[in-house]
Amino acid sequence: MDKTVKAEGRSIDSASPREAQSAAKSASRARAKSPAATRLPASRLGVAKTYKLYINGKFPRTESGRYFTVADAKGNIAANMCRASRKDFREAVLAARAAFNGWAGASAYLRGQILYRVAEMLEARAEQFVAELKLMGLDKRAASREVTATIDCLVYYAGWTDKYQQVFSAVNPVASSHFNFSILEPVGVVSVLAGQERALLGFVEAIAPVIAGGNTAIALAAEQNPLCAISFAEVLHSSDVPAGVINILSGYRKELAEQFASHMDVNAIIANGDDASEIKMIQEQAANNIKRAIIRKKPIAPDPYQIIDVQETKTTWHPIGG
Repeated sequence: MDKTVKAEGRSIDSASPREAQSAAKSASRARAKSPAATRLPASRLGVAKTYKLYINGKFPRTESGRYFTVADAKGNIAANMCRASRKDFREAVLAARAAFNGWAGASAYLRGQILYRVAEMLEARAEQFVAELKLMGLDKRAASREVTATIDCLVYYAGWTDKYQQVFSAVNPVASSHFNFSILEPVGVVSVLAGQERALLGFVEAIAPVIAGGNTAIALAAEQNPLCAISFAEVLHSSDVPAGVINILSGYRKELAEQFASHMDVNAIIANGDDASEIKMIQEQAANNIKRAIIRKKPIAPDPYQIIDVQETKTTWHPIGG
């Protein structure tokens, strides 16, 4: 038998077992170092995420085709965001108005179940939101706390959907042979300007009490940090929230705030922020159609009175024995 072993350009005839083994190892190392062996498949490009608007249960791009950039904590460009226009806002109002009757007419129990479902879906994607908050400069512990607090906020308002009526409604004594009841009803379509603090928690704290009480909403994400708000739209889309109940825009606050306050088919506006000139403008524009203007200069912890802020009291008379 031919016992010739070739290694590194040398031939070893009738090599001993130890020599043959050593030569084989040398040949194997030589093959591993060859260019053909180390050539890897071409690196694939990652799929860059496109951040869009959320209107009527869909993810359209802005009709204007404009965008603005969002920087991370290091000043690097983190994402391109759609820069919503006034037309985008009007489309969102149409969607919210169309969805209002169905949402307001849904049972309080159903609204609570849907809010709880949103909390479930957010918890399932908690790592994604922690990563986005870290990208914006929070450390891991602070980001985790904010995501947890947001989930708890949704569960909190889910629990209140079928209780605030019992707490805040009343049977009123009257000096006649009538029953007199005061009950709460949603005001209708509510526009929301989210605050700049707490990109995820602040946004959800602003819209959760609005929809818990049967209203529909159009919300403008924080201009400096809209990533979490737009990602939250994906959570809503994968839950049971009907199309049009929550509509989310991204864009420049100075460009859209007046439209949020002046639109004649919006019944209330919630503005989070302490800009004195903006507050004055909102109050003046809201007065044109007696729109309710709710100004929150500082973040407010969840409580049922935030549901009451966007409710109207309806008083019903009924004759005794009639």
